[in-house]
Amino acid sequence: MKKRWISLYVENDVGVLARISGLFSGKSYNLHSLTVGETEDNTVSRMTICVDSDDATFEQIKKQLNRCVEVIKVVDFTNVPIHMKELMYLKIHTAGEQDKNEAFRMAEVFGVKAVDMNKDRLVLECVQTEERNNDLVKLAAKEFSAIEVVRGGSVAIESISITER
Repeated sequence: MKKRWISLYVENDVGVLARISGLFSGKSYNLHSLTVGETEDNTVSRMTICVDSDDATFEQIKKQLNRCVEVIKVVDFTNVPIHMKELMYLKIHTAGEQDKNEAFRMAEVFGVKAVDMNKDRLVLECVQTEERNNDLVKLAAKEFSAIEVVRGGSVAIESISITER
């Protein structure tokens, strides 16, 4: 079992997301991540999906997706150079000035932005790889007594000239 990434171009219609996600749940395939958004053409949406599977199961998933009427195109990102980022918000509950200073140091090291704060809380906006966001969450959980994490799924696009994962 390994993490597989797939991108779907689908018709931007009501119920398409439910039908695609239903295909996965109907076959007992667990989705690790799913994001959807309109493309430059407002009649087409792009889904970025991550699923854990073996080679044979993943081939079957792609075949089933290609049979769906609403699916325009299936792109397998598993072995393709891509740019991929995940949006995450991390709320840190701080106990004092020293905690807040440590949170700002972490933000600087990880290259994330502080987007909101008051006297005892700080919100960081993180647009990083999933692994980098995982590292930040682990560190924040060790450093602070209370954190809150909200994650969007990853989005990806094929690389033009460099490889980034």
